Amino acid sequence: MRVDVDELTLRSAQSADAEILTEWWNDGAIMAHAGFPLGLGITLERTRESIEQSNARSQLLMIEWMGQPIGECNYRIRDGCAEIGIKICRAEFQNQGIGKKVLRTLIRTLFEMRDDDGEFLIEKIVLDTNLKNTRAQHVYEQLGFRKLGVNADSWQDQLGQWQTTVDYELERASYATRFQATML
Repeated sequence: MRVDVDELTLRSAQSADAEILTEWWNDGAIMAHAGFPLGLGITLERTRESIEQSNARSQLLMIEWMGQPIGECNYRIRDGCAEIGIKICRAEFQNQGIGKKVLRTLIRTLFEMRDDDGEFLIEKIVLDTNLKNTRAQHVYEQLGFRKLGVNADSWQDQLGQWQTTVDYELERASYATRFQATML
């Protein structure tokens, strides 16, 4: 997959991206918001395996801004639903609206995907985030995601701290209404 919108590119991760992905995933400062303050401790070989496992229904994507890699996102489609994740890994590109642009692009791309019979692949997109990540929650809600619930103390991070998550979903009908309204 490759999607270009102005300065933004979302593209399928390739073997050549394994080094930078491994560096990001092992960096506790980058991974702390996801509950891995010590990083993932993943090997280069395991990252390559993750890249190779990508297919049309489950992809790891690189986020590039003006031609340089700044983060990654992913999706997994199952039973008419896409679960997504996004991470802007380079701090100098955070808090500039790029993540919101990435999400808009990913959402539009996923809702436009069709199977071999021309039927849409998904009817909704789901994601979750840490309760402490209020900025992400604000962006999700601006884009039309509906908060489904809060899962108190749903898992423990690497330091043994209990983490609370928030579940969100965006249904095709809500997206279509919102998208059409922005086009007027």
